[in-house]
Amino acid sequence: MSDKIFIPVVAVCPVRELADHRSEMTSQLLLGEQVHVLDTSNEQWLQVRSLHDGYEGWCQRIQLEEVKGEVPEIKGYFSGANGMANVNGQPMQVFTGTPVYNAPVMAGVFKISFTGLLHRSASDLADRQEVLRAAAFQYLNASYVWGGRTSAGIDCSGFAQMVYRQLDVHLQRDAWLQAREGESIGFLQEARCGDLAFFDEPDGRISHVGILFNDREIIHASGKVRVDDIDHAGILSRDQGKRTHRLRLIRRYF
Repeated sequence: MSDKIFIPVVAVCPVRELADHRSEMTSQLLLGEQVHVLDTSNEQWLQVRSLHDGYEGWCQRIQLEEVKGEVPEIKGYFSGANGMANVNGQPMQVFTGTPVYNAPVMAGVFKISFTGLLHRSASDLADRQEVLRAAAFQYLNASYVWGGRTSAGIDCSGFAQMVYRQLDVHLQRDAWLQAREGESIGFLQEARCGDLAFFDEPDGRISHVGILFNDREIIHASGKVRVDDIDHAGILSRDQGKRTHRLRLIRRYF
């Protein structure tokens, strides 16, 4: 593995299980997210590991470039709904959660500037629950997309990860990994805004996660990002009028 840092030079870079466009998209990288390269043996693909959460997969070579010189500091993550970075003098749309650097980044032949992109600082996080609710509602009604991490399409664990990023809390990528972090909460009645609820399959495998607003409401990505009811047994879909997910455990991260 090289210790050189690469970043996507596109707004959204698919991460695939195998080095093939037909392979499953397991995640996405946003403009400026840092990775190490694990394998360069394929002419069109690079195997990478995210410096943010350790997630591994394959990305198109043409969508990644090596950072030249010292890597500027990330001062926050884009908190707006619509924004533009500047790539070689041309605008590029960016999504909520894109890292915002304190200086232009030189990557290959690209100069990327993040000037003017809204981001939160530590002083903005006095009421983390209020920030979390606002960040979560930015994704409301976003379509469910397996492996997605943007408002154009997002999965359940990507949703939790990107909302928590606005609090400067960095979760793992998959629900079963997120369920290993944080503090265990024994009963739903003890839950507070921001706790994560995890749901399992009949075989006990963790397969879903959502963000609790309180001990009665949850926001999660299932078909779309939606607010549903929850009780000690699991999620009750307001749209479908039936139970959709079985509650397994609750974790707290702040």
